[in-house]
Amino acid sequence: MENSSEDRIIKDRIEKLERIKKLDIDPYPSRWEADRKFIGDVLDFFIKSEESENDISSEIFSISGRVMAKRGMGKVVFLDLKDQSGKIQLHYKDGDNEISKDFLDLLDIGDIIGVDGVIFRTRRGEVTLDLKKITLLTKSIRPLPDKWSGLKDNEIRYRQRYLDLISNDESKEIAIKRSKIVSAVRNFMNNKGFLEVETPILVDIPAGGRAIPFETFHNTLDKKLFLRIATELHLKKLIVGGIEKVYEIGRLFRNEGIDHDHNPEFTTMESYESYEDYNTVMKMVEDLVSSVALEVNGSTKIKISEDKYIDLAPPWDRIDLRETIIENTGIDFLDFKTSELLSKKMIEKGYVADTNEAWGVLLDRLISQGVETKLLKPTFLLDYPIEMSPLAKLKPGSEEIVERFEAFVLGHELANAFSELNDPIDQRNRFIEQENLRKNVGDQEADRLDEDFLVSIEHGMPPTGGLGIGIDRLVMLLTEQDQIREVLLFPQLRSRE
Repeated sequence: MENSSEDRIIKDRIEKLERIKKLDIDPYPSRWEADRKFIGDVLDFFIKSEESENDISSEIFSISGRVMAKRGMGKVVFLDLKDQSGKIQLHYKDGDNEISKDFLDLLDIGDIIGVDGVIFRTRRGEVTLDLKKITLLTKSIRPLPDKWSGLKDNEIRYRQRYLDLISNDESKEIAIKRSKIVSAVRNFMNNKGFLEVETPILVDIPAGGRAIPFETFHNTLDKKLFLRIATELHLKKLIVGGIEKVYEIGRLFRNEGIDHDHNPEFTTMESYESYEDYNTVMKMVEDLVSSVALEVNGSTKIKISEDKYIDLAPPWDRIDLRETIIENTGIDFLDFKTSELLSKKMIEKGYVADTNEAWGVLLDRLISQGVETKLLKPTFLLDYPIEMSPLAKLKPGSEEIVERFEAFVLGHELANAFSELNDPIDQRNRFIEQENLRKNVGDQEADRLDEDFLVSIEHGMPPTGGLGIGIDRLVMLLTEQDQIREVLLFPQLRSRE
C-alpha cells in the first residue's frame, strides 16, 4: 500500500510538472536573480528592528528554500519555508499580489522556491513573510517523509542522508558542528606551529598500525596497492627530512567490523613533534580537546545524564595501565607472558578469550572488557607492553614496557600516542617480530615491515612525540552521540537485498 501511495503522489506531481511547463515556467532554472538573504538573518534583523522600533514594514526581502508545509484556508494559504539557517512562515492571500492561485496550487511540499515579500508578526505572534512574488526553482517529484512521524527508520536515515538532513534538525546540526570541530582542530595545530601536509592514500605496504588492509590494483604500474591504514610512516619520514612539527587530518581505511565505534573508513589527525616525548603530547591532547570543546560548544562540560556532567578541562587523570588492569581484573599481565597462559587466566576470570590469538591481541581484549568501560572521566592509560606497541620507545630501564598512552572519555578510546621509536636496528627487529606473528601465529592484523621507512630512519630521526586522535570519536564526544554512524554523513552499510 505504501509504495502504491507514493506512486500516485509521483504521478500527480509529474502531471503538475507538465502543467507548469505549459504555463511557460521553467521548473528547473539555472539560477535565481535576487538579492537573497538567509532566513535566519532575516528573522534576526526583524527582531532587532522591533527592539529598536525601526519600521521595516515596506522593506522587501528575498529568501529561498524548501517548502516544508502547506496549509490552505480559502483564499489564504500559509507555507513553511526552510533553508540551512532556519524556517519561516509564508503568508499568501489571493488578490493581494501578482501570484496566481492556480500556480500556487501546483506547488507541493518539497518544492524549492524563491520568494519576495514583506515581513510582519501575526496576531498569534509568529514572524511571517507576506508574499509578493514566487519563483519556482526546483519541482520535487518524490514526497518527503511524513511531517509528523519524521524519518525514524535509521537504515533509511543513513542510506538516504539527504532526507535525514531535510527532516531532522539535529542531524543537520551535527553535520555543521563536525565541520566546526575539524576547523578548530586545524586552527589549534596551526597555532602550535605544526605544518599540515598530505600523504599518499594508495601505498605499497599498509604499515603503521594493526589492521587488515583493503587492496586494489594499478593497471599502468601493473602492481597491487593498498589503501593506507595509517599516516604514521610517511609523516615520520618528514620528521627525518627536518619538518619538525607536522600533522595530517585524513581518511584511513581498515577492513574491520562495523559497530557503534567503528567504520571501515574513518578520519584521524596524526601529528609528530621533534625533540619531545609522550608527556608533551599528553599535555597537548588535554589542551586540544578542551579548547575545541570551548570553541565549538562554549563549554568544556559534556552532559552524560539528566544531572551529571564530565569536564574536559585539564588536567586529565593519569593511570598506569598495569596497575589498573590488576585492580579491575585481578590479572597481572607480566605473570602470564604467553598466549596460552593469558587466555586461560582470562577465561578463568570470566573474560572472552581465544587461545589461538596473539598475546598482545588478548591483552587488548582484556583492557576492552575489564577497564575501558569504567573510564568515564577523561583519562590517560599509561605505559603499555612492547608486544602491543611495535613503534614505541621503551621506558628507560625497562625491556618490557614502552612510553605509550591511550586517552579515554566515556569509555571510548579517543587518542593514541607514543614516544616514537627512533632506533633503526630495534625497529627492524620489531617489524620482523610482527611479520612472524602474521605468518606463524596467523595474526592478520600484525604490522608490516616497510623497508623504505627503515631506510629513512637509518639516516637519523630525532626523538619524537607522536599522536593519533580519532576525529569521528571527538565529534561523537562533543555532539553527545554514542553511535559513529550519527556523525558520519555517509557511513558504510550492508548492501540492499
